Amino acid sequence: MAEITVYFEDNFLKNFHPLTLTRPLFDLRLGILTLGEKWNHDLEIENKPSGIVRHPLNGLFSESEVLHDDTIAYWINPRVLPDKHVVNAVQNLAINSACLHDNSLIAAKIDHKTHNRWLSNGIDYTELKQVEANQSCSLLSNSWDLFQQNGQEIKNDIKRLNHVKPVNPDDFPGATFVNSEQIFVREGATFEPGTIIIADDGPVYIGKNARIMAQSVIRGTTAVCDHATVKMGAKIYGDTTIGPVCKVGGEIASVIFHSYSNKAHDGFTGNSIFGQWCNLGADTNTSNLKNNYSNIRINDWESGEEIDTGQQFLGTIMGDHSKTGINAMLTTGTVCGVSCNLFAVEYHPKLIRSFSWLSNNGAATYRFDKAISAMQKMMARRDIELTPAYRNMMKSIFESSE
Repeated sequence: MAEITVYFEDNFLKNFHPLTLTRPLFDLRLGILTLGEKWNHDLEIENKPSGIVRHPLNGLFSESEVLHDDTIAYWINPRVLPDKHVVNAVQNLAINSACLHDNSLIAAKIDHKTHNRWLSNGIDYTELKQVEANQSCSLLSNSWDLFQQNGQEIKNDIKRLNHVKPVNPDDFPGATFVNSEQIFVREGATFEPGTIIIADDGPVYIGKNARIMAQSVIRGTTAVCDHATVKMGAKIYGDTTIGPVCKVGGEIASVIFHSYSNKAHDGFTGNSIFGQWCNLGADTNTSNLKNNYSNIRINDWESGEEIDTGQQFLGTIMGDHSKTGINAMLTTGTVCGVSCNLFAVEYHPKLIRSFSWLSNNGAATYRFDKAISAMQKMMARRDIELTPAYRNMMKSIFESSE
């Protein structure tokens, strides 16, 4: 009997904005893979992750469709991080049963008729047999949970990608590999002379055709994904993911870069998450620790109200296509929306709404036509087309931020 996965979002979605303004929750990157890719791998589902996609994202991500046969559908909450206990519990569910944890729906295993009804009418797990998860589950509740879980998820993803072999130091005579058994290198990766990879504190993963330039130092646990570039002299500390086709330099610690983003120059960023197509200008710095060591407060994306994160380390959370000018300063707990341009000489506000244009003259709205033009030019540099569906998504975000 065929099986598919369907990813859904719950009331915690807003806690992951602005990252999830431009992607479904299942497309967030954590470790090496996205949340949906992890679950599909562990459930042995070969199809591309798909799910219930919000209207502004239509045409950009794979959406679940009506089923016409006896296919079994696993409806998965991607906030739940899969491990062998949770995956086994989900696989062992009886058909038309739901698995809950602390009153949150983790997953449901349903037949095609129930699947089609949920597509039309929404989720109603009260009609199913309900079981409580026996094992403790790791649920993501806020965006900063991502970088806190990142090191462990890099380790988990290396196990998922079990065909990746440890590096043979003789293949790269100009580089230094410390604890090479924990350094995993995909085909096409290159290391320039003077590169130092240290895996004493955790593994290091280097993806396909990644380029590590001279004098870079990378400490585990770190993942440099496919086609990414680490610039000369970079210093990368653990719990960091450099997403596909990113370029990074300077000092980086406990950071997740989604794909196609750049921090190519000197400057520090720590305990931060950046979406796609971000660009940090030379000597941009993100503060991640307050001088008085108190908990960092951030602004809720929807209400704007300050909330205590309970975290001592928290830098910047930045949505797709946002950019900083040279010497930009971002304070602790900065939340920056989609398509912002930040080039004031002083600290920028902690809450920056999407399509903001911040200069020494104050705040203004980034004109939509100008913003789209910049997006098109940046994406064309990587041979990516800005499609009508992508433009419609951005238009929806622009209109909601006015």
